[in-house]
Amino acid sequence: MQARRLLFVAPRRVEVASVDVREPGPGQLLVRTLHSGISTGTELLCYRGLLDQDLPLDERIGALGGSFRYPFPYGYNCVGRVERSTASLPAGTLVFAFHPHQDRFVVSEADVVVLPHGTDPRSATLFALVETGLQLSLDAGQVAHETVVVLGLGAVGLITALLLQRAGATVVAGDPLAERRDLALSLGIPAAPPEELPSRLPPAGVPVVVELSGSPEALPTALPLLAHEGTALVGSWYGEQKVVLPLGGAFHRRRLTIRSSQVSSIPAGLAGRWDVARRRQVAAALLAELPLPALATTEMAFDDAPLAYQALDRRAPGVLHVALRYP
Repeated sequence: MQARRLLFVAPRRVEVASVDVREPGPGQLLVRTLHSGISTGTELLCYRGLLDQDLPLDERIGALGGSFRYPFPYGYNCVGRVERSTASLPAGTLVFAFHPHQDRFVVSEADVVVLPHGTDPRSATLFALVETGLQLSLDAGQVAHETVVVLGLGAVGLITALLLQRAGATVVAGDPLAERRDLALSLGIPAAPPEELPSRLPPAGVPVVVELSGSPEALPTALPLLAHEGTALVGSWYGEQKVVLPLGGAFHRRRLTIRSSQVSSIPAGLAGRWDVARRRQVAAALLAELPLPALATTEMAFDDAPLAYQALDRRAPGVLHVALRYP
């Protein structure tokens, strides 16, 4: 059968193209997509051509084989209904799948997340970002009764800030865009322009800064905010953009740590209590507990995907997260 998918064909150029879809084999599902979400992290790096073209798309996800060499399909936020099943899930089940933007696709039952009854498909396109925010909040460690800074108030930054608050932290967020700071404040997250953050924090600094802006210029500004032996937890992926850091006397004398966080694996220190299945189960439950409709700001038709990427690329006013709508 024929399906339609989105292809990245060149820097800042995407196109809708036809693709053959096989019949589902044993243990597989044919899914009809309702909405798919555009990630403003890795996916915008793809769109802007800021990734190593020989880098594998994602070795963990079967639907993301190949590399970032044009043309390639990408995306990992599909929400749809099972149309045909050779597995235990019945037709009609609402599922999330880590699959590129495509109107129909075949996937293993083991590779989907069953969504709770009553889940809004548009908001559920944020599932992978909720799972990422959950991992970031776990990687931040024990934050109860501590002040924590979150840099960057995109969808992942807002979700992470909300989850850190739930863990007992006092969160102070920074973003240069006033409308994103206003959204954060409406959700109960104190926010300020990055240059004003030092005056909003304890004089001795904070134990953790979570860097989620995606900007190479942000991490150098995070280090002075840290307390002695503080940690800059980096969730941003900068792609091939270079980051210049001040690693002189202050960095060494205050014994600071720069550590990455990545949702593709469970860190060794948590492996005794957490695995991917548990993390996804918790993330699915959080869909109903977090104010995701406020973050899923924009819906556009699948055929208008080029306009959606342009809006996200230029940070168009009012556009935080785009969910593509399928006919």
